[in-house]
Amino acid sequence: MSVSELPLKSPRVPAREGRALQKGQQTKAAIVDAALGLATQIGIEGLSIGALAEVTQMSKSGVFAHFGSREELQISVVREYHARFEDEVFLPAMRTPRGLPRLRALFANWMKRTSVEIDSGCLYISGAVEFDDRTGPVRDALASSVMTWHAAMKRAIVGAREEGHLRSDVDEEQMLFEIHGLILALHYEARFLKHPGSIARANAGFDNILRQYAALPTPRRPARSSRSSKGSKE
Repeated sequence: MSVSELPLKSPRVPAREGRALQKGQQTKAAIVDAALGLATQIGIEGLSIGALAEVTQMSKSGVFAHFGSREELQISVVREYHARFEDEVFLPAMRTPRGLPRLRALFANWMKRTSVEIDSGCLYISGAVEFDDRTGPVRDALASSVMTWHAAMKRAIVGAREEGHLRSDVDEEQMLFEIHGLILALHYEARFLKHPGSIARANAGFDNILRQYAALPTPRRPARSSRSSKGSKE
């Protein structure tokens, strides 16, 4: 078979497929972004293919084609929220030294995001209210995201303990419980009750926790007097 008889392969076909795939991914990302914004207003349970089609000005079939079900849409929103949470809270703190500096950075980043979500709403908190007594993949995705974040906080607490910044008997589970409680109280006080000064009180609460669990200073040995030294030589 001569070269002229070989079947020709057009390089444009994979290029078109690549562009179509990229466009599809961009469209799906735009839908998830719109769904996340909608979920902060009406909750994850309020999300539907129809409501999202209306917001994005797409057809229901067009939205459905990217997810296949309402449940998969909800899970995609949870995953996107978690990815943004990690980008804003977790990853920047990893650039700080291990120990108390990293624990402080994690809480500071968490507070920074929480101060914004006082107006927009936290998907972890609203989702817990919606799905606390349910079972299924959406609840599992929410719980897994929160537990992943809690595991990161516990590692930071353990790191601070191992660096000698916290007492050696600190229980990371208990300390995390108290820190998380500050965030939950802040949302309730600031978002629901509209109490001023809630952010400052949450920061003060964190400082109180650190003081409570801070490593005890190593006692200094009393210096021996010159007289006792002289007497011991005699």
